Amino acid sequence: MTLSIQDTAFARLEAEGRLFNSVLKAPTHKAGRFGFRGDLALKFQAKLADEARPPEIACEQVIAAANAGETQIGFLCGFLLSFEYLKLLAEVLGETLSPQGKYFLFCDNIDLSKRYQVEYGGATFYVLPIDEATVYNEMLELLYLEKTELKRLDTAGKTDAVTERALAFKDSFPKISYEEGLALMGPVRNPYENRPV
Repeated sequence: MTLSIQDTAFARLEAEGRLFNSVLKAPTHKAGRFGFRGDLALKFQAKLADEARPPEIACEQVIAAANAGETQIGFLCGFLLSFEYLKLLAEVLGETLSPQGKYFLFCDNIDLSKRYQVEYGGATFYVLPIDEATVYNEMLELLYLEKTELKRLDTAGKTDAVTERALAFKDSFPKISYEEGLALMGPVRNPYENRPV
């Protein structure tokens, strides 16, 4: 029997059309684990007729894993343009968040020298800066995974390697509240600035 997304905590997100731009949305090599790599829509734009418009706000470059038969997502990491969107992400994930889950958010507008832990919606989020790199590369660095060792693996295999190490992550960072984070965050960059149209 093939593992279906319907058997996992991703089912509702999939039904709501929130999982898009996926490079992986399939069972991984670990029995019972379903992996997702892509973007997670947090706020949709108003729809006109049948046109599919990109979401207004998304958590991008998501790497996440959930186990069959479990109602919660064990591991998720992704990129947020603003720390403020953590609240939106927690609301969208809702009941799929676990107090034991490992959630890593790379925020574009927090101080590059800082890392925080923020409790929200019954879960703990590790909030980290991102320095022009990809979430995948940042996670490899954070988890001490060698890129060269993972090179020969396919996307599902890489997702397994990151998931295993992330689930065992034990470091702790200074704890701040969501409100404190809002006060500390910098201005939100316009991602479309300085890009040729």
